[in-house]
Amino acid sequence: MRMKWKQQINGLKAYQPGRSIEEVKKAYGLEKVVKLASNENPFGSSNQAKEWVRSYDASFAIYPDGYTTELRLALSETIGVKEKQLIFGNGSDELILMISRALLEPGKNTVMAAPTFPQYRHNARVEGAEIREIPLIDGAHDLDGMLRQIDENTAVVWLCSPNNPTGIYISNDELTAFLDKVPEDVLVVLDEAYYEYVTADDYYDSVKIVEQYKNVLALRTFSKIYGLASFRVGYGFGSEELIRMLDPVREPFNVNTLGSGAALAALADQEFIDTCREENEKGREQFYQFCKEENLNYYPSQGNFVLIYFPCDSDEVFEYLMKNGYIIRSGNALGCPGAVRVTVGSKEQNEGVIQAMKQFLVEKAIRQ
Repeated sequence: MRMKWKQQINGLKAYQPGRSIEEVKKAYGLEKVVKLASNENPFGSSNQAKEWVRSYDASFAIYPDGYTTELRLALSETIGVKEKQLIFGNGSDELILMISRALLEPGKNTVMAAPTFPQYRHNARVEGAEIREIPLIDGAHDLDGMLRQIDENTAVVWLCSPNNPTGIYISNDELTAFLDKVPEDVLVVLDEAYYEYVTADDYYDSVKIVEQYKNVLALRTFSKIYGLASFRVGYGFGSEELIRMLDPVREPFNVNTLGSGAALAALADQEFIDTCREENEKGREQFYQFCKEENLNYYPSQGNFVLIYFPCDSDEVFEYLMKNGYIIRSGNALGCPGAVRVTVGSKEQNEGVIQAMKQFLVEKAIRQ
């Protein structure tokens, strides 16, 4: 089409979500399919959130509260920041877009790991900024390598901790040593989408980090452990000045009424969150044990997923498991050829997909 599109979006592809359950059922004639591809919570969401949604009876014709007041106040108290230190998004995806829109442009550059969450790169490309990707080392951010790429034109540095797709986290000592060397005029984004799943003792406290470093913005979401992915509610926190500069980029009424209400109800049920964290840790161990038994390489994860390497093309494992009723993600789509990323499910779901993986290895050996 002869329109004046931005040059930088030529050839840019829209986000490709994983295969849906109904799509796979239809394609392979299956009655039951388990989706372990998008790092969703296998235990759903808090009953308190479900009950709030069921009981909602206000008018759908009224715009949402543009300040997200009730959720803002509750989060302020829960995590220990001032209400004006918070900003909300239609998922943390929108916050990534807002940051990119506010800070990135031609002539600026942005630094990130590779592979990591692809929306950092995607949004930087839309804005025409130079993208500087630093390869991971054993699944972890090469923070020294990232520091060497920062210059006077660097606007944003992205740190995903735990990193998607490897699950490796950044320790407190590693992070503070890094931040001590980052110029104060460079925004450092801590993407903590999987924060609530972390059990490592030396993980940093981002509330203290943003208090000490005024150029840091932490992002979190209600899509993962809170099990509210369909409502799209994310939030960020940083210094009041940082939030004041970023907030004008936010779309009005960007967090919908049902989403903010469900998130508020879910936030009040921390017992559910604790249970999910505990079950997730047990689930990770199921996959670790399988990998050790089968002599497969994997990354020890602090998220609700495990990246496992197989001695074959990733798509082979992906297709085999899908035909057997399990949807995972091929590493070919994640920048990790030879690996697959599997979401940690319930004990029974984990046992099922592990059994299917074992059968794949048996059949693979027979063919060889």
